[in-house]
Amino acid sequence: MSSLSLNLAFRYFKSNRGGIFSFTSFLAILGLSIGVSSLIIVMSVMNGFERELQDRILGVVPHAVIKSDNKITEYQLLIDNINQLDNIESSSPYIELQGLVSTSSGGRGVSIIGIDEDIEDTISILPEYMVLGSLSNLKQANSIVIGTWLAAHLGVGIGDILNITTSDIKTSIIGSFPQSIKVKVVGMYELRSELDQSLVLISHKLAQKIKMFDENATSSIRIKTDDLFNADIIARDAIESIDEDLLNNNYFEIVTWKTTHGTLFEAIKFEKLLISLMLFLIIGVASILVLSTIIMTVKSKEREIGILKTIGASNDQLVKIFLYQGILVSSIGIISGLLFGILITINLDSLVNLLESATSRGMLDAYFINYFPYHLDLNQIFFICLLSFIFSLFSSLIPALRVNRLDPIEILRHE
Repeated sequence: MSSLSLNLAFRYFKSNRGGIFSFTSFLAILGLSIGVSSLIIVMSVMNGFERELQDRILGVVPHAVIKSDNKITEYQLLIDNINQLDNIESSSPYIELQGLVSTSSGGRGVSIIGIDEDIEDTISILPEYMVLGSLSNLKQANSIVIGTWLAAHLGVGIGDILNITTSDIKTSIIGSFPQSIKVKVVGMYELRSELDQSLVLISHKLAQKIKMFDENATSSIRIKTDDLFNADIIARDAIESIDEDLLNNNYFEIVTWKTTHGTLFEAIKFEKLLISLMLFLIIGVASILVLSTIIMTVKSKEREIGILKTIGASNDQLVKIFLYQGILVSSIGIISGLLFGILITINLDSLVNLLESATSRGMLDAYFINYFPYHLDLNQIFFICLLSFIFSLFSSLIPALRVNRLDPIEILRHE
């Protein structure tokens, strides 16, 4: 009887007019296919954007910074010690200043970072995104590297002079006033992220000069870890493992990327959640179509149900007919959505190029990249398909159970 249930389910699934499947089945399949494929495409693209943003911002922003309440003397010994520890990929001296970068026509508040230009490529991806000049040009006296957005905002180019003013106070016989120094633009980078407008780089030596440190002192140490999401634990372990003589009785504070940019990535995750919920509504609507399909089939096949009951078919066997039909509809919809979703995702760039050619508009001009990144997360795709199938299965089961309440005598009496 199980094979009979399956045969009848397949017959009810098909159109009475000889088509592949009935119109209501087609609508349910289409709805599920659109819902599943939309979720796969949108989530894969958002995963790609999140990864790209993570690589570009967290490739420049320190994973962790070890700060001292006083200046750190003989910092190179401390760095050599840290670099020998597990989970540490690289470390370097790091001086961060808050200040104003200005020209005669205007200015902007920025973070001014003093870096060791010789080892920056071991701890940051910034050297890969230099579009003019290079970080090695910071060896020149009183020089600066800025983002292309900031350069356009200030109207400056390579070789132009900027004035940087910091909150560090310089005291002389005529009084106290903020540190101010003229610097020459020797390079520009372009990450196409928020850092392009808020981050400028100077040499560690120039930062030492502004802070009035001697050549063996720094204010903090930047570290790059092999586990981004446990950077705080790794940095804390690094401090605890350092010889007390090197710590020089300083109190150290740890600041990680989670403190400086954690809210940005939390916002991205929240946005993904909202979009996922909205797209799951499409699957919910498609599940209602599955429910409607089974209800209409049960209603139209009441006479056949009555006959099957009179010749000895059990309620369980009859429920299986309509449950199998729902499973057929769901499986075809989900599998087609899966295939279309993956196919469109991996060919998204080509589709976008066609749309841009047709509309003569750049669809990605407002973003930090000129292509659609994507990351197909197999666990995520499996979860989308599984949840869609469960929704559809319940939608099939509810009307299928209605068969139990049908009285064959009443059905056949009204025929």
